[in-house]
Amino acid sequence: MAEIITKTGKNRKPQIRVDMTPLVDLGFLLITFFMFTTNFSKPNVMDLGLPAKEQKPPTAEPPKIDVKNQLTLILGKDNRIFYYQKELKDLTKSDIKETSMQGLAVAKLIESYKKIAPKAENFTVIIKPTDEANYKNFVDILDEMAISKHERYGISDIKTQEKTFYEEIIK
Repeated sequence: MAEIITKTGKNRKPQIRVDMTPLVDLGFLLITFFMFTTNFSKPNVMDLGLPAKEQKPPTAEPPKIDVKNQLTLILGKDNRIFYYQKELKDLTKSDIKETSMQGLAVAKLIESYKKIAPKAENFTVIIKPTDEANYKNFVDILDEMAISKHERYGISDIKTQEKTFYEEIIK
């Protein structure tokens, strides 16, 4: 491991040379030991509640979602949420209203629209996050759907017309 090299001559001190090979091996053994004994963080998974796959094709036509049986939520930046209940082709900037994420505001909003829906059993919430929306608000809305046991909701991309109105509102 270590060897002493002596040179002949006046007052020469012996030079010591240390072989580092065993220390490198020990270092790799320690790294391997700590990698195997460390608890890695477990991934957090959210259940989206996807519908079960049907074995046979449906015989009945799925119910058509009327405009009065749906509510569209647009998730924006800075924890802002906008909503409307109108056909996309008839949508204007004044039809888009804003609510907050504070407390039960979203739950109360959804329940109030569900009460006035012609067919409450078909009432659907459409969630459309923008590019500026943060992930926390998206998860909070999904949690809100799970807490309020509101099983009919969909997630969609924001359309060009909606994005134009959204950008005008936030300026």
